[in-house]
Amino acid sequence: MEKKATSNETEPLTSKTDVSGCSKGEDCKENGLLVRSPKSALRLVEDGNKVHPSQGDKGEVAQISNGYSGVQSSVPCNGEVEDVQGTAPAATTTTTTTTSTTCGAEAQQQLMELEDRETWSKKIDFLLSVIGYAVDLGNVWRFPYICYQNGGGAFLIPYTIMALFGGIPLFYMELALGQYHRNGCISIWRKICPIFKGIGFAICIIDLYVASYYNTIMAWAFYYLISSFTAELPWTSCTNPWNTGNCTNYFSKDNVSWSLHSISPAEEFYTRQVLQVHRSNGLDNLGGISWQLTLCLLLIFTIVYFSIWKGVKTSGKVVWVTATFPYIILFILLVRGATLPGAWRGVLYYLKPDWQKLLATEVWVDAAAQIFFSLGPGFGVLLAYASYNKFHNNCYQDALVTSSVNCLTSFVSGFVIFTVLGYMAEMRNEDVAEVAKDTGPSLLFITYAEAIANMPASTFFAIIFFLMLLTLGLDSTFAGLEGVITGVLDEFPHVWGKRRELFVLGLTIICFLGSLATLTFGGAYVVKLFEEYATGPAVLTVVFLEAVAVSWFYGITQFCNDVKEMLGSAPGWYWRVCWVAISPLFLLFVTCSFLSNPPELRLFDYDYPYWTTVVGYCIGTSSIIFIPIYMVYCLVITPGTLKERILKSITPETGTEIPFGDIRMNAV
Repeated sequence: MEKKATSNETEPLTSKTDVSGCSKGEDCKENGLLVRSPKSALRLVEDGNKVHPSQGDKGEVAQISNGYSGVQSSVPCNGEVEDVQGTAPAATTTTTTTTSTTCGAEAQQQLMELEDRETWSKKIDFLLSVIGYAVDLGNVWRFPYICYQNGGGAFLIPYTIMALFGGIPLFYMELALGQYHRNGCISIWRKICPIFKGIGFAICIIDLYVASYYNTIMAWAFYYLISSFTAELPWTSCTNPWNTGNCTNYFSKDNVSWSLHSISPAEEFYTRQVLQVHRSNGLDNLGGISWQLTLCLLLIFTIVYFSIWKGVKTSGKVVWVTATFPYIILFILLVRGATLPGAWRGVLYYLKPDWQKLLATEVWVDAAAQIFFSLGPGFGVLLAYASYNKFHNNCYQDALVTSSVNCLTSFVSGFVIFTVLGYMAEMRNEDVAEVAKDTGPSLLFITYAEAIANMPASTFFAIIFFLMLLTLGLDSTFAGLEGVITGVLDEFPHVWGKRRELFVLGLTIICFLGSLATLTFGGAYVVKLFEEYATGPAVLTVVFLEAVAVSWFYGITQFCNDVKEMLGSAPGWYWRVCWVAISPLFLLFVTCSFLSNPPELRLFDYDYPYWTTVVGYCIGTSSIIFIPIYMVYCLVITPGTLKERILKSITPETGTEIPFGDIRMNAV
């Protein structure tokens, strides 16, 4: 461990080993020597089993590389410890420890094990995983609805502005942080600003909340998928046991008129057969648990477990199917939708600009919220995935490619949805606005399912559509749980480092048990409550504090130097301005808008009572409360005066515990 430096500075001990033949960004081993690349400011050299700080790059004063120096802890090795003092390049005095030959060999072996941190098999595995995470069910239903609700084509202007100055810079920042520091969402804060470590715990709680309701939506899709393997889809007729007298099949050959009280067979299948909400009185009486949905969810979690239990080596292969398959299906559905009668009406309604909408504040709030939740910073996923990259991977290019693919997918999904809505409006002889009033999952499970059921080859299109929804959801579930897994394993390596499979099993069981409330007859009401309150304001707060911690406490100059060390060039003024000012203001703007106007929840014919708003805020607060709690804890356990405690708490720790043994690593 580091000791307080004395006033007597000595000349630095430097290795004479020639490493000029090393390739850039690679570790070199010559004659038993393990040396970080020549650019690194600190080296570990087994020369008499001593640890030596190198002279570093004199052109970059006070720059410490993410190369590692092995510093033995204060625990003696074989009873022999000799203190040797040395000076660091930035005229800062540090203390290293010279150990016996046996201890030095063990330390080097353990350090080499750390250098073997799991990495992606191929670059494309990482890209597909990030794309699969960012492109989820929300791209299919949320973006099209928000777009036509907020001015159609005119909405693309605030959406693009918010993406350029808010969403993409935050997306890039998280990728760079994860790749440079190579840690999950909890332990990474020791290297950035220790007092903000509570952010990592808050992220893990938020991810667990998401897993508790998001996978239930996939269970609904799985139920539809199983029900689609019939000659006649069950939501095409009104002769089923769950149908009521108001069921009206306007697609039938009989001359049927659509009235104010008419209910489509697709809506009754969704509400009375799949969800069975008629058997619940609301949140105060959820009713029993649906065993059909429980089995569907159990199968989904089984697939999830065996996809991520071994780490990114296995999940990186699974996403080759789950991330690419939806695009094939989207293309097929787009072509099919474009050939339907009345499709042009839906496209016109989707893109027709309403320029007056741009003067409304809520349009800009919706644009900011949509791009933020679509790209997905703040869930720990980008940090986790990037931490398995090679150190010199071009994360800047990755950020631009994946965010562009995500935004383009949302835009194209609008055509897939609205061509079908135009077709339904044509069949009902109504305006598209009347047909498109369903929002959220109802847009997929009622409106789109009904349209598919009345197409030629309806069984085929139903199967591939709901299979697409499943693959879209699985990618996001893989990512969300990996954010928790990487965060916990990096923070507690001595406990879970060798027990990943057991930890993942326990995590999936916890998520399954946490989902039971959403599997009840009133589970759809719970899903809506969690979707609106458990993640929205909490994630916005987390990323706001993350941006402030990195830009203002860790320092934008230091962060840009880190990026320069990885990529060879520092980010330009555009990125700096976004990280320092625009992106935090962007997040603050959305958060304040949400808190000042909490959503009035309504689902089907159920109006949420006022007390559910209080419950919702309590759920959201239960995650971010870890941030101030840890701040207080950090100040309490830190020795010294209040000023000394604060200064030490906001200063990156130079020593970070590594997974194996008592070695401590200097990585800033």
